Amino acid sequence: MERIALKIQQIHLSDLTRERIVTCIKLACMFLFLYTAYAKIVDHDRFLKGLKNVHIINGLAVYVSWFVPLSEILTFILLLVPRTLKWGFFAFTALMTIFTGYIISVLLLEKKLPCHCGGVIEKLSWTQHLWFNLAFIFLAIIAIRLFKSNQNFNNYKR
Repeated sequence: MERIALKIQQIHLSDLTRERIVTCIKLACMFLFLYTAYAKIVDHDRFLKGLKNVHIINGLAVYVSWFVPLSEILTFILLLVPRTLKWGFFAFTALMTIFTGYIISVLLLEKKLPCHCGGVIEKLSWTQHLWFNLAFIFLAIIAIRLFKSNQNFNNYKR
Protein backbone atom coordinates (compact mmCIF):
# COMPACT_ATOMS: atom_id res chain seq x y z
CA MET A 1 0.00 0.00 0.00
CA GLU A 2 2.86 2.38 0.78
CA ARG A 3 4.39 1.76 -2.65
CA ILE A 4 1.18 2.83 -4.36
CA ALA A 5 1.02 5.99 -2.27
CA LEU A 6 4.65 6.78 -3.03
CA LYS A 7 4.14 6.25 -6.76
CA ILE A 8 1.11 8.53 -6.77
CA GLN A 9 3.11 11.23 -5.00
CA GLN A 10 5.90 10.85 -7.55
CA ILE A 11 3.64 11.75 -10.49
CA HIS A 12 4.69 15.18 -11.67
CA LEU A 13 2.24 17.26 -13.65
CA SER A 14 2.85 20.66 -15.11
CA ASP A 15 0.89 23.59 -13.74
CA LEU A 16 -1.04 23.80 -17.01
CA THR A 17 -1.96 20.10 -16.86
CA ARG A 18 -3.10 20.45 -13.25
CA GLU A 19 -5.18 23.49 -14.16
CA ARG A 20 -6.79 21.68 -17.09
CA ILE A 21 -7.65 18.63 -14.99
CA VAL A 22 -9.17 20.83 -12.29
CA THR A 23 -11.14 22.76 -14.93
CA CYS A 24 -12.53 19.56 -16.48
CA ILE A 25 -13.58 18.23 -13.10
CA LYS A 26 -15.06 21.60 -12.18
CA LEU A 27 -17.16 21.69 -15.35
CA ALA A 28 -18.41 18.13 -14.79
CA CYS A 29 -19.41 18.94 -11.20
CA MET A 30 -21.07 22.18 -12.24
CA PHE A 31 -23.04 20.48 -15.00
CA LEU A 32 -24.18 17.69 -12.68
CA PHE A 33 -25.49 20.03 -9.99
CA LEU A 34 -27.07 22.53 -12.36
CA TYR A 35 -28.80 19.73 -14.27
CA THR A 36 -30.12 17.95 -11.17
CA ALA A 37 -31.19 21.19 -9.46
CA TYR A 38 -33.08 22.23 -12.59
CA ALA A 39 -34.82 18.83 -12.81
CA LYS A 40 -35.84 18.99 -9.13
CA ILE A 41 -37.20 22.53 -9.37
CA VAL A 42 -39.04 22.08 -12.67
CA ASP A 43 -40.79 18.93 -11.41
CA HIS A 44 -40.81 19.89 -7.74
CA ASP A 45 -44.11 18.19 -6.88
CA ARG A 46 -42.85 14.82 -8.08
CA PHE A 47 -39.53 15.32 -6.24
CA LEU A 48 -41.41 16.20 -3.03
CA LYS A 49 -43.76 13.23 -3.41
CA GLY A 50 -40.76 10.92 -3.83
CA LEU A 51 -39.13 12.29 -0.68
CA LYS A 52 -42.33 11.80 1.30
CA ASN A 53 -42.22 8.10 0.40
CA VAL A 54 -38.88 7.66 2.17
CA HIS A 55 -39.52 6.89 5.84
CA ILE A 56 -36.17 8.25 7.00
CA ILE A 57 -36.94 11.82 5.93
CA ASN A 58 -40.69 11.99 5.23
CA GLY A 59 -41.25 14.42 8.14
CA LEU A 60 -38.67 16.81 6.70
CA ALA A 61 -39.51 16.22 3.03
CA VAL A 62 -40.77 19.76 2.36
CA TYR A 63 -37.58 21.32 3.73
CA VAL A 64 -35.31 18.79 2.03
CA SER A 65 -37.12 19.29 -1.29
CA TRP A 66 -36.04 22.94 -1.32
CA PHE A 67 -32.72 22.61 0.52
CA VAL A 68 -31.27 20.09 -1.95
CA PRO A 69 -31.73 22.04 -5.22
CA LEU A 70 -30.83 25.35 -3.56
CA SER A 71 -27.64 23.87 -2.10
CA GLU A 72 -26.80 22.44 -5.53
CA ILE A 73 -27.25 25.89 -7.09
CA LEU A 74 -25.15 27.53 -4.35
CA THR A 75 -22.41 24.94 -4.92
CA PHE A 76 -22.60 25.60 -8.67
CA ILE A 77 -22.01 29.32 -7.98
CA LEU A 78 -19.09 28.55 -5.65
CA LEU A 79 -17.53 26.43 -8.41
CA LEU A 80 -18.20 29.14 -11.00
CA VAL A 81 -16.49 31.99 -9.12
CA PRO A 82 -12.68 31.61 -9.28
CA ARG A 83 -12.09 32.92 -5.74
CA THR A 84 -14.48 30.39 -4.22
CA LEU A 85 -13.48 27.38 -6.33
CA LYS A 86 -11.80 25.52 -3.49
CA TRP A 87 -14.85 26.04 -1.25
CA GLY A 88 -17.03 24.90 -4.15
CA PHE A 89 -15.13 21.62 -4.34
CA PHE A 90 -15.44 21.17 -0.58
CA ALA A 91 -19.19 21.87 -0.75
CA PHE A 92 -19.59 19.53 -3.71
CA THR A 93 -17.72 16.74 -1.92
CA ALA A 94 -19.75 17.26 1.26
CA LEU A 95 -23.09 17.22 -0.55
CA MET A 96 -22.19 14.19 -2.64
CA THR A 97 -21.06 12.40 0.52
CA ILE A 98 -24.40 13.20 2.16
CA PHE A 99 -26.29 12.04 -0.95
CA THR A 100 -24.23 8.83 -0.98
CA GLY A 101 -24.97 8.24 2.71
CA TYR A 102 -28.65 8.75 1.92
CA ILE A 103 -28.45 6.17 -0.89
CA ILE A 104 -26.74 3.65 1.41
CA SER A 105 -29.33 4.20 4.16
CA VAL A 106 -32.20 3.82 1.70
CA LEU A 107 -30.66 0.62 0.33
CA LEU A 108 -30.36 -0.78 3.84
CA LEU A 109 -33.59 0.47 5.42
CA GLU A 110 -36.25 0.94 2.75
CA LYS A 111 -38.32 -1.82 1.20
CA LYS A 112 -39.44 0.23 -1.80
CA LEU A 113 -36.68 2.22 -3.47
CA PRO A 114 -38.07 5.32 -5.16
CA CYS A 115 -35.55 7.46 -7.06
CA HIS A 116 -36.37 11.13 -7.39
CA CYS A 117 -33.06 12.65 -8.40
CA GLY A 118 -34.36 14.12 -11.61
CA GLY A 119 -33.64 13.66 -15.28
CA VAL A 120 -31.51 10.93 -16.77
CA ILE A 121 -29.92 10.05 -13.42
CA GLU A 122 -33.21 8.45 -12.34
CA LYS A 123 -32.63 5.76 -14.98
CA LEU A 124 -29.66 4.41 -12.97
CA SER A 125 -30.19 1.52 -10.59
CA TRP A 126 -29.49 2.26 -6.93
CA THR A 127 -26.19 0.41 -7.13
CA GLN A 128 -25.22 2.30 -10.28
CA HIS A 129 -26.26 5.51 -8.56
CA LEU A 130 -24.01 4.66 -5.62
CA TRP A 131 -21.00 4.07 -7.91
CA PHE A 132 -21.85 7.24 -9.89
CA ASN A 133 -21.76 9.30 -6.69
CA LEU A 134 -18.56 7.66 -5.49
CA ALA A 135 -16.90 8.43 -8.85
CA PHE A 136 -17.84 12.11 -8.55
CA ILE A 137 -16.60 12.24 -4.95
CA PHE A 138 -13.31 10.72 -6.12
CA LEU A 139 -13.01 13.29 -8.93
CA ALA A 140 -13.71 16.18 -6.55
CA ILE A 141 -11.07 14.92 -4.12
CA ILE A 142 -8.56 14.72 -6.98
CA ALA A 143 -9.39 18.31 -7.91
CA ILE A 144 -8.96 19.46 -4.31
CA ARG A 145 -5.60 17.69 -4.04
CA LEU A 146 -4.38 19.13 -7.34
CA PHE A 147 -5.60 22.57 -6.36
CA LYS A 148 -3.90 22.36 -2.96
CA SER A 149 -0.68 20.98 -4.39
CA ASN A 150 -0.26 24.02 -6.60
CA GLN A 151 -1.68 27.27 -5.30
CA ASN A 152 -0.24 29.12 -8.30
CA PHE A 153 -3.21 28.60 -10.61
CA ASN A 154 -3.32 32.10 -11.99
CA ASN A 155 -6.85 31.79 -13.38
CA TYR A 156 -8.25 30.79 -10.00
CA LYS A 157 -6.76 33.63 -7.99
CA ARG A 158 -8.34 36.49 -9.87
